[in-house]
Amino acid sequence: MGLNVIDAKMLSKMFLAGAKNLEHKKEWINELNVFPVPDGDTGTNMSMTIMSAAKEVAAIAEPDMVSLAKAISSGSLRGARGNSGVILSQLFRGFTKVIREYDEINVAILASACEKAVETAYKAVMKPKEGTILTVAKGTAKRANDLAMAGEKDLEVFLGEIIKEADAVLARTPEMLPVLKQAGVVDSGGQGLVEVLKGAYDAFLGKEMDLSLDISGKAESDAKGTYQGAMPSTIEAQANAEIKFCYCTQFLIMLSKPFNIKQEMDFKEYLSSIGDSIVVVADDEIVKVHVHTNEPGLAMQKALRYGSLTTIIIENMRLERDEKVSDMMEKQMQSTVLPEKSAPVSQDDNAPVGHKETGFIAVSIGEGMNEIFRSLGVDSIIEGGQTMNPSTEDMLNAIEKLDADNIFIFPNNKNIILAANQAKQLTSDKNIIVIPTKTVPQGITAIINYVPDISVEENEAVMKEEVQHVATGQVTYAVRDTMIDDKEIHQGDFMGIGDKGILAVGTDLQEVAFNMIREMMSDEYELISIYYGDIIQEEQAQKLADLVRAEFESCDVELQFGGQPIYSYIVSAE
Repeated sequence: MGLNVIDAKMLSKMFLAGAKNLEHKKEWINELNVFPVPDGDTGTNMSMTIMSAAKEVAAIAEPDMVSLAKAISSGSLRGARGNSGVILSQLFRGFTKVIREYDEINVAILASACEKAVETAYKAVMKPKEGTILTVAKGTAKRANDLAMAGEKDLEVFLGEIIKEADAVLARTPEMLPVLKQAGVVDSGGQGLVEVLKGAYDAFLGKEMDLSLDISGKAESDAKGTYQGAMPSTIEAQANAEIKFCYCTQFLIMLSKPFNIKQEMDFKEYLSSIGDSIVVVADDEIVKVHVHTNEPGLAMQKALRYGSLTTIIIENMRLERDEKVSDMMEKQMQSTVLPEKSAPVSQDDNAPVGHKETGFIAVSIGEGMNEIFRSLGVDSIIEGGQTMNPSTEDMLNAIEKLDADNIFIFPNNKNIILAANQAKQLTSDKNIIVIPTKTVPQGITAIINYVPDISVEENEAVMKEEVQHVATGQVTYAVRDTMIDDKEIHQGDFMGIGDKGILAVGTDLQEVAFNMIREMMSDEYELISIYYGDIIQEEQAQKLADLVRAEFESCDVELQFGGQPIYSYIVSAE
């Protein structure tokens, strides 16, 4: 007879297993991001969100349902990063509102908790979009409710069925969002949620799992896979880490005929015999395959039975490990030999100042960008936004340290707006105003338009209006092959990304930047601002500015050092 109830101890084990599975799969989930940018970090954001909660859960020696629910809810809420992380935290928040009322939970309670989770998450998003993590969560909750209404009592059957449904809904996300289908991927946030559920289910089934958590934070990776503040011991651990299966192998199968359940199970079983870290996601036409193996040829040979292969990526993880170690060692040497280089970064932007009626917090990255914000009167700068999204807790800490009655927050990244709003909701003793700036240029425009002599409400309205008139373009490089906005993109290509999509693609950085600016422009714009990144020489940036001045003679063109990583140029037109 199957198990009919789950107690707090079992639920704690399941949650930690779900967190561990997501953490293990985060890099693969990052690669599912539609835009192939180096800071595409859905997996990282979701992993750091759930690991914040896992840290609190792991600290409970003898969990009961109340303490467990509190740890999951508060930990994920404060650790939430990025839109996907905030949504995940809201799912947990809704889920725990139900389970905290019981000592043991059964199918009916779990179904109710899933329903509450979806309701809470949808309320947190201003304009919910289908084909995302929300859709996967909603489909899972509906299946849970149907099973409960049908009288299902066996938790093993119940959990297995809702995971099947989660997989099925995830596989349909490309049909809901054409951009996913064009890129040949499923929704990355939805995939992250599925990995949490699968990890939890494995723990429920009693599978042997390593539930130890890396929560030291000493070697936290950024979106590019490099490490900040790595300690020598961490470097040594990386260097000595055993990689059992050398080749990270990924490809798509373009099915010649539908992929039935038996074929899928047989294929997964075969992959298990030659590797690990297996993910097989199938829909009617495409199968996404990921496996770590020493025999990538065998995996592809087997896959050819089901159709033709495309988007083949084989990476030598030992070489990647060695490169990462080399990078960590270089950073360690720099911090040891040249400590003065870190002085500007170590400046305490969040240091307490005297009481103010109005204060300003901005998310920024890059020495030049930070200085621009400081010169405009920003009190506190939160580092991040490109290489790493700040968490809700980072926002709360900055709010706490700023002694001001009214505090304006400029997220300067669309992926941080939800976290900023979440920090606002968690603050009761100060008036927090989030200006939903999606780019650094929008943030600069917003604060320039602040007028001390008018009310907070009037300033909020003015800022929100003015940022609508700012067009932004950003130049970076592609980390994988894909097709976006009918543009074929190859790994290593430079991309000019505008407010609504890809504007230019090519192999010449300067040419891509110039073409992007041309695509951005309209007759209404009078000022073009070019911020060049940390890898761009001033002479190189000046040449671009001269080309732009010659092309748009009626516009003022400003060139400034931004110092931002990843994005060679950030350009605004207004």
